[in-house]
Amino acid sequence: MAIEHDEQALTQARAAAGQARDRAAVSLAFVSGATDATGLLALGGTFTSVMTGNLVLFGSGLAQGESEVWGHAAAAIAAFVIGAAIGTRVAGTSVKTDPVWPAAVNRALLVELVVFAVYAILYWANGNHPEGTLMAILLAMNAFALGMQSSAIQRYGVSGLSTTYMTGTLTTLVIRLASGRPLRDVAHAGTLLISLVVGAAAAAAALRWAEGLVPVLQLAGVAFALGLGVWTTRRHGQSPRA
Repeated sequence: MAIEHDEQALTQARAAAGQARDRAAVSLAFVSGATDATGLLALGGTFTSVMTGNLVLFGSGLAQGESEVWGHAAAAIAAFVIGAAIGTRVAGTSVKTDPVWPAAVNRALLVELVVFAVYAILYWANGNHPEGTLMAILLAMNAFALGMQSSAIQRYGVSGLSTTYMTGTLTTLVIRLASGRPLRDVAHAGTLLISLVVGAAAAAAALRWAEGLVPVLQLAGVAFALGLGVWTTRRHGQSPRA
C-alpha cells in the first residue's frame, strides 16, 4: 500500500509540474509575440526571435544597399545567437534524470527578466521613443532575451516544445490534424500559437495607445513564468520525468 501511495503521489507531482510548465510556455509565447511585434513596429522593423526572417532581411538589405536594414538584422541575429549560447550555459542541456521542471530553467528565466528590466528602464527613460544607436541596442537586448528563452525551453526535454520557433509548432499542429489526431492532442500547440498572436496584438495596441505599457507586457509574461518555476521546483522539484 505504501508503494502504491508513493507511486500515486509521484504521478500527481509530475502532472502538476507538467501543467505548470505548459502554462509557463504559453506565457512565454505571449512574450515572444509581444517582443517580435515591438521589434517590427518600434525597433527598426526587425524580428527578435524569427531568425529566418532576419537572415532574409540581412541578405536583401545587403543586396539593395540598405545599411539600416541589414545592420539591424545583423545586430538581432548576433544578439540572439549570443543569448542562445549563454542560455545553454545557464540552463544546461536536458538529461534523462531531470525533473519535469529543472531548477536551472529558473536561472535562465531570471536572467531574461533582468535583461527585459534594463531594456524597460532605457525605453522609459527615452520617452518611449528610442532612436539611432539606442534603438539598435534595445533591439539587440530583446533578441538576446529571446535567444536565452529559446535555449532555456529546450532544457525541459519536451520534443517539439518551443516558445519562439513557432513555424515548427504550426507544422506539427497541421500534421497531427491532417493525420486524424483528436483536437485534445493539438490543444497545447494551438494555445501556444494563439498566445503568440495575442502577445503581438497586445504590443501593437500598446504601441498605438499606451507606449509605456509595452515593456510591462514582456516583464509580466516572464515574471509569471518564473513565478510558476519557483513554485514548481520548491514543491515538485524532485519529481523526475516519466
